[in-house]
Amino acid sequence: MKYIKLGRTGLEVSRICLGCMSYGVSERGTHSWTIDEERSRPFIKQALEKGINFFDTANVYSDGTSEEIVGRALRDYASRDEIVIATKVNGRMRPGPNGAGLSRKAILSEVDHSLQRLGTDYIDLYQIHRFDPHTPIEETMEALHEVVKAGKARYIGASSMYAWQFLKMQHVAEQHGWTRFVSMQNYVNLLYREEEREMLPLCKSEGIGVIPWSPLARGRLTRDWDETTSRSETDEFGKTLYAHTIEADRKVVQTVAEVAAERDVPRAQVALAWVLQKEGITSPIVGATKLHHLEDAVAAVELQLTPEEIARLEEPYVPHPVLGGLNT
Repeated sequence: MKYIKLGRTGLEVSRICLGCMSYGVSERGTHSWTIDEERSRPFIKQALEKGINFFDTANVYSDGTSEEIVGRALRDYASRDEIVIATKVNGRMRPGPNGAGLSRKAILSEVDHSLQRLGTDYIDLYQIHRFDPHTPIEETMEALHEVVKAGKARYIGASSMYAWQFLKMQHVAEQHGWTRFVSMQNYVNLLYREEEREMLPLCKSEGIGVIPWSPLARGRLTRDWDETTSRSETDEFGKTLYAHTIEADRKVVQTVAEVAAERDVPRAQVALAWVLQKEGITSPIVGATKLHHLEDAVAAVELQLTPEEIARLEEPYVPHPVLGGLNT
């Protein structure tokens, strides 16, 4: 495994981050395709054995049970000082007022709940789970700053939003001497490259680490276009991501298959290698529900695509509607 600094920080993270949305109680939350604790633990253990030290979850994943499962497994398998735990806040955790969002009340309440579920004294990277248009930016940034100063988080990060929103939040923090975001978790893969227009250049300019979610486009880049899985059949959010560009996306998927066949490697390695080689990308977040998923992810770190292969993979792409939570 290779390691890299997260943005301009001194924090070293593995070039692959294990995304833990797939681990949780399926009867809780909105993801019926998640796998339970007994089946989840081998993936977390395998990730550690392969040198992955970076684990991403969220309070809202499976109604908090993802944090619980991940926290217990990491306590059993790893030294806390050697791992980097990332989680998120914003999503709805309970009905009624103040059950979601980035208000001071929500942030200071939810960070304590996450710490309790994870079974740790601090979170390495505490991220806002999308932009909250209903809360003043000053309120959010000051609350996050207090979380860091209280020792409950080491760093803070953000996730999918418009570049102007991200820059405005950074400016507010800088203006008041508050903690700034060190990372951006956004949507980047061969089927969705709109972040190349503004967000990725912004992150490069500002020294922000980029940890893309869904680098394999929810698995679509790893199989034939018409092939489905139990997750793809029930993943309502995923279905909205590719509804308007089917023909162009199909060509991209086919090109990935062709390059993979020529290289004699799985398609996942090719699609992930493309993300890893994109300038400014720190650590793609990869989910794993089969043991070969982690094998492919780790192998992709060493797979170097040629400039010709990269151009060929990118050629079928067409502009996409704004997706990934930005238009909500």
